[in-house]
Amino acid sequence: MSTPDRQPPITIGVAGGTASGKSTVAKALLNRAGSHNIAYLSHDFYYRNISEVPRTQDGVPNFDHPNSLETSLLIAHVRQLRAWQEVQAPVYDFTIHQRLPRTITVRPQPVILLEGILLFVEPELRDLFDIRIFVDTPDDLRFIRRLKRDVAERGRTVDSVIEQYLATVRPMHLEFVEPSKRYADVIIPEGGFNKVAIDMVAARIRTMLDDRA
Repeated sequence: MSTPDRQPPITIGVAGGTASGKSTVAKALLNRAGSHNIAYLSHDFYYRNISEVPRTQDGVPNFDHPNSLETSLLIAHVRQLRAWQEVQAPVYDFTIHQRLPRTITVRPQPVILLEGILLFVEPELRDLFDIRIFVDTPDDLRFIRRLKRDVAERGRTVDSVIEQYLATVRPMHLEFVEPSKRYADVIIPEGGFNKVAIDMVAARIRTMLDDRA
């Protein structure tokens, strides 16, 4: 049930390029600000099934284009959480590029934390954030991290990761992700390794929570 007499939760977006360290920053904020205070959503949960993903001119699925994600559903879920209503978040399997039949219940908390590459691209989603964080990491480090992750966790071959990076990841980063950095309130270089920046953001979150107590 919504509680109209309460202030909406503090809504925070963590964006940045692929393998920039967004998840590390998000986890660090969860730990420092208290996970019991935070409702977490990843934009990755909202990927469309592979049959609905836009294609390049060569017919390659373009998972890095904004249309590959059902952002309208994410926006609806954020609005529900901000109205103190629980949501059923989708579950996506990256090994088969499909959503699974089950969902995850996400209950409203004083803080809503979202993480994703393209969070700041859509104005309607971008305007829901009270704090916008962009994790800024050099391209070479991001590529190496993505290569290791996709091979180890997502069942990809080295060649397929390189091909995807050149075909869609890099061009979509330049077209959509990098320009969205200008909407950030805070830019964190080096991602999860920047403990000073993370501590400062976490302290700001705690202060905002105390002000609303």
